[in-house]
Amino acid sequence: MIKLGYKLMSEEHGPAALVRNTVRAEQAGFDFAAISDHFSPWLDEQGHSPFAWSVLGAAANATSRIGLMTAVTCPIMRYHPAIVAQAAATVSLLSNNRFTLGLGSGERLNEHVVGEGWPGIRERHERLAEAIEIIKGLLDGSLTHYRGNYFKLDDARLFDRPDRPPPITIAAGGEAAARLAGRTGSGLIATDPQPDLVEAFVSAGGSGPRYAEVAMCYAKSEKDAQQTAHQYFRWAVAGWRIMPELPNTEAFAAASKHVSPETLAAEISCGPSADRHLEAIGRYTNAGYDHLILVQIGPEQEDFVDFFERELSPQLDHMSA
Repeated sequence: MIKLGYKLMSEEHGPAALVRNTVRAEQAGFDFAAISDHFSPWLDEQGHSPFAWSVLGAAANATSRIGLMTAVTCPIMRYHPAIVAQAAATVSLLSNNRFTLGLGSGERLNEHVVGEGWPGIRERHERLAEAIEIIKGLLDGSLTHYRGNYFKLDDARLFDRPDRPPPITIAAGGEAAARLAGRTGSGLIATDPQPDLVEAFVSAGGSGPRYAEVAMCYAKSEKDAQQTAHQYFRWAVAGWRIMPELPNTEAFAAASKHVSPETLAAEISCGPSADRHLEAIGRYTNAGYDHLILVQIGPEQEDFVDFFERELSPQLDHMSA
């Protein structure tokens, strides 16, 4: 059965708006809401980047049913894994076990701010593997000391943790990360409809949910949607091989300056047509993803949620029946 999620784009909305959007998403019937955990937006036009964990605490208090999730938190540099474990335990308690911890190997954009440089992809994956081990051990109470190649723990213990640890899902842009998710996580997160990532996840022992972010832009006209998507989302065309290496909004602006609205619209469903958005969603379900995070680009979140409630949700319910 397909589960439907709503993306809380912390790069495009302030903290109070994100909490309001979560409440509205719950009212509209979304199964869960997934927040990005960034220090910086990708583009200056996006204009926001509040602290995701504060937003999650407020959202947990403002809602009663909807699941909450990070998509994703990077525990390899800006946060020590012990702090991520503490934050995850607290949100799990505040939400009455509605929380899922999404983890990934991160981007230079957010992690270099602490002044420790930016390692290559192999080291990032090694750091992530150690971080997952620490987080899982602290959440289930089995680990207090740790000596790894990158991280250490000294007499660490979570005094407030839920009776059952939150599920941990791992983001993957390539097969190596997908196999890591299969070995160490309870789920997979991706942003492209790539069946090979699902296959790699399953081949490494993964049997849990397969999340995918589906970017789209609803508006009353196709042209308006294309312009909005271009203004706020053109950074995404660079792809996940380049994006983790760029350091700031100026670099993302330069990397995307030649991207036209038409080029972006060829990658992202834009406009008022439910059929077009459903076709885009179908590419992900056909690739094997069963937890879909719908990403409405731009400021018109209320209109999108109304559209979801009125047109997308009934047809998606029929598809997953």
